Amino acid sequence: MLRRRFGYAASGAWVVFAVAILGVALIATATPAQAVTFDLTSCHVTGGCGTQTVFGTVELTQNGANVDFVVTLAGGNRFVQTGAADQQLFKFNGAAGAGNIINEATFNPLNAVPGGLNGFAGAFNGDGTGNFGFGIACATDPCNGGSTPVFTGLTFTVTAATIAQLTVPNNLGNLFVADVLIASNGLTGPVDVTAPVPEPTTLLMVGTVLVGLGAGWRRRQSQKTRSGNLAVSVR
Repeated sequence: MLRRRFGYAASGAWVVFAVAILGVALIATATPAQAVTFDLTSCHVTGGCGTQTVFGTVELTQNGANVDFVVTLAGGNRFVQTGAADQQLFKFNGAAGAGNIINEATFNPLNAVPGGLNGFAGAFNGDGTGNFGFGIACATDPCNGGSTPVFTGLTFTVTAATIAQLTVPNNLGNLFVADVLIASNGLTGPVDVTAPVPEPTTLLMVGTVLVGLGAGWRRRQSQKTRSGNLAVSVR
């Protein structure tokens, strides 16, 4: 009787253990994305952004120990540099340990700013988008204001960093901010990327682990009850 009761319990425990290991293995072996793209969809432009809902994209690519940024505006929108975004074309945060900003440039057209672009560390805020620790801006003043914006893209690299370090939400849940001229109405101001919800695949894997653990526990409890009833009947 002791052997049978122990066998039921061991079987239930092994089921729980096996399901847990399987679920953790699925999560651990899920290949991390080497490139991820976010949409600029949140409008903080005073006066609104018209009917447009996606203002551009922010693509991050893990390139060895560095992360490459490509920020592309859509629908004819162009970069500006105004006080609404603390005189920054683009803002982001970085977790502790991230390195330096290098290779800042415009594209479409390439090298559109005579003095080039620079990456800056600081304390930036503006128009309800929250606090940011880093910004990309013109090295000199030619692209300040909204009167003559000409370029629709910018690129730069953050050294000694991972995508995870550079996608930490700020105090208002925002990841990135771009200062833009909205093509449809001629207004300027910040548009941003808000923190995304967990990917459905990750939620599914976590759910699988939890469901499996619950099923194993119920089976073990049922086996214990049957073993107890059998022991009573034998007596």
